[in-house]
Amino acid sequence: MDATPFPDDLLQTQAAFNATYAALAASHRRDTTALRRRLLRLSVRLWWHPYWNTAHSVPAARTQLRQLARTREAARAA
Repeated sequence: MDATPFPDDLLQTQAAFNATYAALAASHRRDTTALRRRLLRLSVRLWWHPYWNTAHSVPAARTQLRQLARTREAARAA
């Protein structure tokens, strides 16, 4: 796998956030409260991760993190 500027735990948290968001978007789900709570916990972990203290351009890095997580999820699904 290629090297990224992001720590593995941050990438895993972003992937978990994306999966939880997708599950919450499925309208047939009944456990939305648990999913919303999980989404909130994951968003807090993403927002306050220590990596952001060292990033030069935080908004650009957050966008890059989301894109990288989506790309890896799509590659695994293929």
